[in-house]
Amino acid sequence: MNRERIVFLERNTFDADFRRPGFNHKWVEYGETERNQIVERLRDATIVIGNKLPLREPDLSQLPKLKLIAVAATGVDNIDLSYCKSRGIAVCNTRNYAKHSLPEHVLMLMLTLRRNLVAYIQDVRNSKWQQAKQFCLLNHTINDLHGSKIGIIGYGSLGKAVARLAGSIGMRVLVAERKHASITREGRTQFAEVLRLSDVLTLHCPLTEESTNLFDVAEFQAMKREAILINTARGGLVREEALVEALQAGVIAGAAFDVLSEEPPRQGNILLDQNLPNLIVTPHVAWASKEAMQALADQLIDNIEAFIGGQPKNLVV
Repeated sequence: MNRERIVFLERNTFDADFRRPGFNHKWVEYGETERNQIVERLRDATIVIGNKLPLREPDLSQLPKLKLIAVAATGVDNIDLSYCKSRGIAVCNTRNYAKHSLPEHVLMLMLTLRRNLVAYIQDVRNSKWQQAKQFCLLNHTINDLHGSKIGIIGYGSLGKAVARLAGSIGMRVLVAERKHASITREGRTQFAEVLRLSDVLTLHCPLTEESTNLFDVAEFQAMKREAILINTARGGLVREEALVEALQAGVIAGAAFDVLSEEPPRQGNILLDQNLPNLIVTPHVAWASKEAMQALADQLIDNIEAFIGGQPKNLVV
């Protein structure tokens, strides 16, 4: 029986237990891997477990034994899918593991912005409550989520989960049609109308050539001045310079991002340079509850076992 060589390139990304597959194999793992180490570490690998490292043709073409890329994430924009398809390298991803973690993070960000939580925390730290003439300090507007409209852009499993959570607290849900669609499907609302009507906009679509800079100056100008934008999907969906300008000019009321255009932001990022109480940046952790990470780990091994067993699942190519 052939012995599979499984190489895990980014083990330290996950605080979870990965059980070993139930077939003959050798398991090799690295806490972190630099791009220039990919080929060397995968030289004899038949299966690679990756997360965010780019696996492109120049590297993949030097790995003749590789037959499966098991992605420990849902997004596969870092994988050269065309090359994999042409060379018969299977690619599978993990799905729906963050179906509770990410929507809860979105809810937290919405509440934080709509209730001006950051500004109030700062006021208390700066002793403003202690100096107030009334029992409470009310120097920032507070808005309920109940009764407000949430526009959901990207209606896959995560978008639907956010919709259910929003509906449960009394928000009115608008599901956006694709930006340039000529036909509006049943249950959807034209993209421009969602921008115009929503109090909260939340992004849950993949990053593709079509969706890059989905939000730019024109989109911010079309939004309500009281609206907030939540992005827990991909940083490249929004032109970050345009977002900063919109926040500084009061074109929109606030934004909360869990993703940036480059991660980690070793060269800095314009969103990290702002001292704005209506801008929140979290370090790509919306997916990362303890429970979600363990669900991901279990599903990833299930995917690998299914592939070796001749019944592959969650295939992308």
